[in-house]
Amino acid sequence: MSRDHVEPVERSVSDAEAAAHGAEAGPDVPAAAGVPGGPGGAEAPFLELLARDASAEAYDRPVLLARAEGLPPERITALEHAKRLALRVRSEMEGRRRREAELSALFETAHDLAGLRDVDAVLQAIVQRARSLLGTDVAYLSLNDPVRGDTYMRVTEGSVAARFQQLRLGMGEGLGGLVAQTARPYVTDDYFRDDRFRHTTTIDAGVNDEGLVAILGVPLMLGASVIGVLFAADRRARVFEREQIALLGSFAALAAAAIDTANLLTETRSALAGLERAHEIIQDRSAVIERASDVHDRLAELVLRGGGVHDVAAAVSQVLAGTVDFTEAGAAPAAALETSRAEGHAVRHEDDWIAAVTAGGELLGALVLRGHPGLDPVDQRTLERAAMVTSLLLLARRSAAEAEQRVRGELLDDLLDARDRDPRVLRERASRLRADLDATHVVLAARLEADAADADQEADARRRLWSAASHLAATRHGLAAARDGGTVLLLPLAPGDTATELAHRTARHLGTAVHGAVTVGASAPVQGPAAHPDAVVAAYEEGRRCVEALRLLGRCGDGAAADDFGFLGLLLAGTRDVAGFVDRTIGEVVAYDERRGTDLVRTLDAYFACGMSPARTKDDLHVHVNTVAQRLERVARLLGEDWQTPARALEIQLALRLHRLAGRIPN
Repeated sequence: MSRDHVEPVERSVSDAEAAAHGAEAGPDVPAAAGVPGGPGGAEAPFLELLARDASAEAYDRPVLLARAEGLPPERITALEHAKRLALRVRSEMEGRRRREAELSALFETAHDLAGLRDVDAVLQAIVQRARSLLGTDVAYLSLNDPVRGDTYMRVTEGSVAARFQQLRLGMGEGLGGLVAQTARPYVTDDYFRDDRFRHTTTIDAGVNDEGLVAILGVPLMLGASVIGVLFAADRRARVFEREQIALLGSFAALAAAAIDTANLLTETRSALAGLERAHEIIQDRSAVIERASDVHDRLAELVLRGGGVHDVAAAVSQVLAGTVDFTEAGAAPAAALETSRAEGHAVRHEDDWIAAVTAGGELLGALVLRGHPGLDPVDQRTLERAAMVTSLLLLARRSAAEAEQRVRGELLDDLLDARDRDPRVLRERASRLRADLDATHVVLAARLEADAADADQEADARRRLWSAASHLAATRHGLAAARDGGTVLLLPLAPGDTATELAHRTARHLGTAVHGAVTVGASAPVQGPAAHPDAVVAAYEEGRRCVEALRLLGRCGDGAAADDFGFLGLLLAGTRDVAGFVDRTIGEVVAYDERRGTDLVRTLDAYFACGMSPARTKDDLHVHVNTVAQRLERVARLLGEDWQTPARALEIQLALRLHRLAGRIPN
C-alpha cells in the first residue's frame, strides 16, 4: 500500500477515533491511533473505546467513517462485527460493574445491620442506597400499623412534599396499600392511569404533590407477615426491569431484617431493664426486710426492758430514717387518724404518715412519721407494728397505774374509815407507794362541775376525775381515792406552800386534765396523818365544807382552803341561798354600779370597815369627804333611809362580805 493511500486512511481513523471520543471528551479531543485496516486491525478502535469507557453511541463512529472513506465491504463487515463484540463486552462490563455496585451496597447495608445501633439510621441508609442504585427521583419506606390497620410513611429520600411524607394508606388503598395487603411487588409506569389498585383523594393528592409517575413497591416480609413496603419512584414514565425489582426486593429484605433486629434489641433491652429493676427491687426488699428485722429486735428489747412509748418512737425513727413522734389523739389530724383507726393501717396526711394507736376500739393516740411522703409498704408495716407495740405498752402502763391507783385509794380509804389501824403498818404501806405519812399533808376534796346527760356519762366523768387525781397524787407522792361522788386527795405540803395555793393549783390541774371545771376545797394542814387518822377524817369534812361554800358563792371551778372563810365557812355549809340573800340585800347598789360604772359597793364596804366614819372612809378611798357623803346619799336612796340601823347594817355587812368572798369586790 502506497504512502499516499495510507495517510488518508490514518486520517479517517483519526477522525473516527475523535468522533468516538467526542461523546466522552467533546468534539475537540483528537482520536487515538488505530484505524480500520491499519496496524491495529478492525478491533483496535473499539478496544480504545472500551478502554476509555466510551458511550454506546461512540461505537458507531468507526463504521461510519470507514463507509465515508469508501473502504472495502469486507473491511466494513469486519468493523461491524468488531463493534458488536465490543458492545457485548461493554454491556457485560456494565452489568458486572452494576452488580458489583449492587453487591457493594447490599454488603454495606448488611454491615450496617450487623452493627445496628439506630434502626432509623439503617432504614435511612437503605432508602438512600436503593434510590441511588435504581437511579430514581424518590425512594421511601412505609410500615404497617397493626393498631390502626393501615400503613404509614416511616422514611423518605428525595421527597419534597410535606403532605406526601405524612401519608397513611389503608390496606388495599393505592399501590402501597395493595402491596401491603397482597404481600406481592407491584410496579406501575403511570400511577394515575393505573386502575389495578384503588385510588383515594388523600393518596392521589399526596402523590400529585410529589409529582410521581412511575412507582415500584416491594413488600417488607418477616416470615409470612408483611410489616411494610419499600418504594422507588420517578417523576416521569419509566419501565422498571426485573433486575431492578429484584434489587429493591433485596433491600426490602435487609430493611425487614433491620426492623426485626431492632425489635429484638428493644425487647432484649426491655428484658434487661426489667431484670435490672427486679434486681434493684430484690436488693431494696432485702434491705427493707433487714430493717424490719432490726426494728422487730429493737422493739422486743424495749418491751423486755420496760421501755416507754417515746423509746419506741425513737427506735422507729432510726430504722425509718425519719422523725417519729407519739401524740395524743387530740393533737393528730382528725380525719387521717379516724381513717387509720377504721382501716387498721397507717395513712398518709400531706407529707406525714399517721398510724392510730388503739386498744379494743379505744383510741389511745397516734404515731406520726413526719416529712416522709414516700414510704415503702414494708416500712409502712413497720410503722403500723410500732403503733401496735405502743398500744401494748400504754395498756401495760395503764394497768400498772390503775393497780397503783387502787392501792393508793385503799390506803386513803383505810385512813378515813378504819381509824384504829396500826400506824406502823400504814407507814409501811405508804413507803411502798413512795409516800411519807409522817410529813405535813393537806386533805383536798374535789368535785367535777359537769351536768351529765345520763348515769353512764356521770359515772364516766367521775372515773376521769379519779384517774386524773390518782395521777396527780402519784407524781406528788400522795394518795387519792374516789369518795362521796367526788375525789379526795391527801397531798404533802411543801415548805413555804399554803393550803390555799395548793387548792388553787389542784383545781387548775384537774380541770385541765378532765377538760371541765373542778372545784377543790382544802383543809388546814395535818401533821403526821399516819399517827392521827382522826385528824384526817376531820380534815376531809373541812374540805368538803369548803367545796360547798365555793359552790354556794358561785365560784365553781376554783380552789380555796378553810382558812379563807373563817367563821363564815360554818354558815355556808348546807343549801342556803347565798346569791339570793346578797341580791336582796345590796342588789340595787350592785346593779347601780354595773349600770353607771360608779363605786358605791366599794365605798359602802370601806364605810363599814372604817367604823362608819366618813372622815376615815375618805382617807381609805383617797377621795374628798364630800364625795363620800354624796355616795352615801345615793346608797340611802337605793337601800332606804334605814340602811344604817343595826339590823340592816349587819345584813348589809354580811352581804358585802359574801360579795367579797365571791371575788366581786376588789381588795
